[in-house]
Amino acid sequence: MFKLFNDLFSRRSSPTSKSEWQPLTRTAAEQRAHTQWVAQQVYLNWAGPYFKAYHFCKAHITSGQGLRAQLLNDGGRHGAVFFYDTSIGPGNFQHFFDFLRDRVLDLGYNLSTSDQRTHHQPSYTETIYKHFLKPQPKDCTETGRCNQRFGTVTIDLVMINKQPGFIRFSSNPYQDAIFTPAHTFDELLDLVLNLPAAPAEVQAKIKQYAKG
Repeated sequence: MFKLFNDLFSRRSSPTSKSEWQPLTRTAAEQRAHTQWVAQQVYLNWAGPYFKAYHFCKAHITSGQGLRAQLLNDGGRHGAVFFYDTSIGPGNFQHFFDFLRDRVLDLGYNLSTSDQRTHHQPSYTETIYKHFLKPQPKDCTETGRCNQRFGTVTIDLVMINKQPGFIRFSSNPYQDAIFTPAHTFDELLDLVLNLPAAPAEVQAKIKQYAKG
């Protein structure tokens, strides 16, 4: 199974795939649940641990415990893969996927598209939910060069046979001279996930949202 995940997360998500991308929408009930999940800061259960797991991986340190992450470096795109753990629960993992989108929006980004695609393979079914974000073009310097911040940002939630597999979180800088130099993915991750540990009352909320 791990080899399957390794093949999947190293593959670039592309609308040119044979499967068609469809708009990703949330029901009113899902949106209310997500708003409540954020208000109760349930994300603190995983933000810091995934941040730590990423830096452990970068430093080639194997903790043997906790959440797992892996580095992503693909043709100028830099990022991280956050593997699902059963202690999280599918509902929380979906909320965490949308939480990453929310955090990037807070950094001055626009949500360009949110899509989903299901592709049936001979031995499994793969579903990808994707948020694609772009920096706001109005933020330009006096020289006319626009602030690209971290470049474009892509967040994928990959499901295998309707079960969570991993979240792929990456940035891809623009190379055009009309943009300022991009900040690094590590700087992006620091702003998004470097958060305090979850207190006991927040840890107690995990089961409430685990099933979705």
